[in-house]
Amino acid sequence: MPSNTSSSASNGPWDAKLQQFHGGQDWAHLDNFVEDFSVTTNAFGMPESAKQAAIQSVEHGHHYPPADQEPAKSSLARFLWPDEFQAEVDRLILGNGASELIDLVIRMAPKGTWKPGPFCTQYKEYERSARNNDYELLSSDSTDKANVVCLVNPCNPTGDYLDLPELKQWITDNVLPGGYVLIDESMQPWHSPQFREHSLTSQREYVEHLYKTQEISVFVMHSWTKLWCCTGLRLGSVVCPTGDHMRAIKKIQVPWSVNTVALAFLNAVVADDVYLEKTWRMTPEWRQQTIDRLGQMFPTWVFHGRRFLSWIWVDTGSEEVAEKAVDLAKKAGVPVRSGRPGYSLPTFVRLAVREPAKVDVLVDAWKAI
Repeated sequence: MPSNTSSSASNGPWDAKLQQFHGGQDWAHLDNFVEDFSVTTNAFGMPESAKQAAIQSVEHGHHYPPADQEPAKSSLARFLWPDEFQAEVDRLILGNGASELIDLVIRMAPKGTWKPGPFCTQYKEYERSARNNDYELLSSDSTDKANVVCLVNPCNPTGDYLDLPELKQWITDNVLPGGYVLIDESMQPWHSPQFREHSLTSQREYVEHLYKTQEISVFVMHSWTKLWCCTGLRLGSVVCPTGDHMRAIKKIQVPWSVNTVALAFLNAVVADDVYLEKTWRMTPEWRQQTIDRLGQMFPTWVFHGRRFLSWIWVDTGSEEVAEKAVDLAKKAGVPVRSGRPGYSLPTFVRLAVREPAKVDVLVDAWKAI
């Protein structure tokens, strides 16, 4: 019989014994909610054209979604590889958020040791899946190579980022022959209009060479819910090293994993160039404005992360200050992400990049620190 877990410790709605803590839950419990700074979604919200496509798709809710995920999958392939999508689409599969695909790939991977990226912490869903699948967990600073390595690039929450030469060197130094490499590029499209040429998705020859010479399988993961601000729709993808790897995932993936609404949203959103141009132009500007304002208020705080990122990782230098910052933000209706749960970095807070008017509310709340 299932055990009774009602007395288990929790962080809000999260069961701390069974689930991995994640931001984005506080808003539903705030009567004075203004903006969610606890998640790393796009400051411009859900694109209107894709939202309307999703709403209209409900008219077809009495039908099953397409089992082949088309035409949304091909549309995403065209977005990732504008000139070569027909040759690449066979390596691509969609999932119910990146979380589903992370777990499916790790379940397929060779058993043994698991290792995270080289940063002090990273998105914890990879570790959760490895732990649940009985891997021996190595530390990020271990010099041992592992059977499965998982690197979040850019790293959420720390903001660290490896350019392609650095990334390839890290793979060489850390994965065993026959191993699996999972590179999470969910936040990488924020890089610039030239994001594709800086992405591992552009390195097909390199990926093929690793597989042919060392049987190392490289998977590039994306959660599309951050870039296009659609976390409630659950939409992710993985670019596999070969079409055979993709079909191995499909074999164990539950049917109709991505619902009709999410597929309609994806099929429309990849064509919204105006939204992305606005994102690339304004995100770095608003990010720097927020850092400048907070830096004037709190000169000892340290701000981490590349300028193009959709969030700011802040070391307040004090557990007490960080806790107060989290509490004050929540009371003002602008929740931020504490670095304590999940990341075990209690002097840190993470806040999303948002428009200046929303930042005004957060700044006013933090005047009481």
